[in-house]
Amino acid sequence: MADAHAKHHDYHLVDPSPWPFLSSMAAFVTAIGAVVWMHGGTPWVFAGGFAFLLYTAISWWADVIKEAHSGFHTRVVQLHLRYGMILFIASEVMFFVAWFWAFFDVALFPNEAHQFLRAEHTGGVWPPKSIQTFDPWHLPLLNTMILLTSGTTITWAHHALVHGDRKGLKQGLALTILLGVLFSCLQAVEYHEATFAFSENIYGATFFMATGFHGFHVIVGTIFLAVCLVRAMKGHFTPKQHFGFEAAAWYWHFVDVVWLFLFAVIYVWGAGPNVASH
Repeated sequence: MADAHAKHHDYHLVDPSPWPFLSSMAAFVTAIGAVVWMHGGTPWVFAGGFAFLLYTAISWWADVIKEAHSGFHTRVVQLHLRYGMILFIASEVMFFVAWFWAFFDVALFPNEAHQFLRAEHTGGVWPPKSIQTFDPWHLPLLNTMILLTSGTTITWAHHALVHGDRKGLKQGLALTILLGVLFSCLQAVEYHEATFAFSENIYGATFFMATGFHGFHVIVGTIFLAVCLVRAMKGHFTPKQHFGFEAAAWYWHFVDVVWLFLFAVIYVWGAGPNVASH
């Protein structure tokens, strides 16, 4: 009788979980709270929904980690987890395509944007005459080098993990996290030095939406890697089973590539003649 219920497949039939429903409710409250906040209402609905969303995410991922340690993440399950991460990154690519599309729309057709928007938005040229853009060969170039270096350190950590070098894994992760924090700090300095604001014109809106959401992704990726470092210190990853680390590395490389496009398009190609001096 017991043999009749034995598992004869490589799939993981998960136990009933409250997290899919609760996380969707938390995301709904967060979205409604954001709308209320942006229309001059209280920010506490958004804050509460976001805090609950973080709680459900942490709890859900903790369950996934327990499942991995219990032996449920077979090769087939790991393959499907990889498919899921690939689809998630693909959706993130399309998210950034929207911001690049918005930037190119007004950059390539400034006359149309000038007619459609208020006169002071573009002046019929791009960047608008009133905008003093960033020097791409100053802080943006430095941040580019920082992110490219972080891509090599996370690759070093991955190589060390595959070859059983726990010390190299921890060192590579720690260096990547430090570089991610440094990037975020320099991005904050750059925003502080900006001569234009988010709400002043279409240039500020497209610039801060594209670079700001990338900065948010860097912060998320840094937290992701910090969790991996804690797990590595606890001995969670093995050369044959380390999807959590692999997903973090993929996400970080995605953040690197997006920044290269941002640097080339917005900072270099979109700099225009009125570049700020440092």
